Amino acid sequence: MSLEEKVGQMFVLFAYGPNAHQPDARNTSLYGVATPAEVVAKYKPGGWIYFSARGNVENPTQLATYSNQLQQTATGVGLRVPLTIATDQEQGVVVRIGPPATQFGGNMAHGATRDTADARTAAGITGRELKAMGIRQDYAPVADVNVNALNPVIGVRSYSSDPQLVSDMTVAQVQGYQRDAGIMATAKHFPGHGDTRDDSHTALPTINHTLEEWNTIDAPPFKAAIKAGIDSIMTAHIVVPSLDPSGDPATLSKPILTDLLRKKLGFKGLIITDALEMAAVRKQYGDAEVAVRAIEAGADQLLLPPAPDVQFSAVLDAVRSGRISEKRIDESLLRILLSKLKNGVLLNPYVDPAKVATTVGTPASLATAQQIVDKSVTLVKNNANTVPISADPRKILVTGWGVSTTQSLATSLAKRGATTTVAQTGAAPSDAAIADAVAKAQQNDVTVVLTMKAWDTTVTDKLAKQQKLVKDLLATGKPVIVVAVRDPYDIAYFDAAPTYLATYGYAAVSMESLAKVLYGEIKPTGKLPVDIPVAGQPQTPLYPFGHGLTW
Repeated sequence: MSLEEKVGQMFVLFAYGPNAHQPDARNTSLYGVATPAEVVAKYKPGGWIYFSARGNVENPTQLATYSNQLQQTATGVGLRVPLTIATDQEQGVVVRIGPPATQFGGNMAHGATRDTADARTAAGITGRELKAMGIRQDYAPVADVNVNALNPVIGVRSYSSDPQLVSDMTVAQVQGYQRDAGIMATAKHFPGHGDTRDDSHTALPTINHTLEEWNTIDAPPFKAAIKAGIDSIMTAHIVVPSLDPSGDPATLSKPILTDLLRKKLGFKGLIITDALEMAAVRKQYGDAEVAVRAIEAGADQLLLPPAPDVQFSAVLDAVRSGRISEKRIDESLLRILLSKLKNGVLLNPYVDPAKVATTVGTPASLATAQQIVDKSVTLVKNNANTVPISADPRKILVTGWGVSTTQSLATSLAKRGATTTVAQTGAAPSDAAIADAVAKAQQNDVTVVLTMKAWDTTVTDKLAKQQKLVKDLLATGKPVIVVAVRDPYDIAYFDAAPTYLATYGYAAVSMESLAKVLYGEIKPTGKLPVDIPVAGQPQTPLYPFGHGLTW
């Protein structure tokens, strides 16, 4: 292979649009060529990533066709090496491919069930569906241990605050993806993103765990994943001074990626960076230098370079000048090609779009997903014995966050005989929206209010209007059921609420499970996989790990 072809294998790119031959001006701005196929032909990248938010996803059959188009281009240029196509189908709150693909509750919902067999089943179904669409790598599972209730970027993407539970769940899902589905799993975000107050998409977080704390809290899930044969690990754009005092983020840290992950922990698979377009990794160095430093640190693949021409040239120049040896490039190249051989893409890159419907979103998979999510709903408070509500006909207001989520819940409640009204108020409700919800609550028998990161008054809801909504609804004196549909921590900010449940996710499958619990069709069996701390007192549990009521 030429040096350019070798370096191309180290890049994981994307393009705007739903098929490989559709031009898009945004591609021209980023790459200098208009279509995804032209991007593949120009750079000959080793990897590709799909995003729903960037126009890639219309439906599963379209994705299978798109994957084949990309592979036809990749196998028709240069040395004809197929792409490893990936996406972030974590399930729960990070999903790139929605229905009709099977939806699950996500990591913290699995943590609430404590059921590793179900977690493995979910990963197996997810992986098989991705494979049918031509996607051979999932950037999942998240192996971070969420020990910080104020973590803005991980939260329910983590299984738990307990390192052992996170380790067990991580291993189960690695087995589901790799052994059962035959695709690559990716544990992220090494060396552990679970204790940060900053979002690495917009800032450079520092995690001040001591080496002992890192070994006790953050390391176990990654060690377990490596022992289970994880194919790839994604880096974190975080500074961990106890592991590397230089101030460099882990993505650019040779002590962390090479000395620790590669040598000390014995990881032999692919090291892929988190997205290089994120602010955290771009803060200290220019884009060209970031690409070179990531490879020097030990990364095998560079994900989503924001200046591809500049970064591609920078890596080539670094090799030609002797700053990076070609032997170092060859080491990564070998791991990349072996991964393609292992997951089957090297010899059989194509899929059959006609068979997608027999694999993706089948009735059996949807039923299995519902049964798994049913076990996750956690009843945290039931002081007024409001739930289960009786089967008598009643008027129920569904309010709070989420256009599709409030509607999904209302639909599930209506199927059970309720007359429902929806008053969606958003993540930062206006005073008018709050007043409207309160007026409607007074006209209904019961109100179900959905909160989404109501604790987060830094980014999500700067004026704490979700908290005001709940408190104003409680002041009506009418029965109010508060449901956190993302992080379970919200109750700390309106602890007067007598009835509180956590679903850990807001997809329709989670709202159906919630409706089943509200009507007493199933018992709530979820247990908190994290402590819910007192507001402003992170070390004082308001509701401890393992708490969960039932009847």
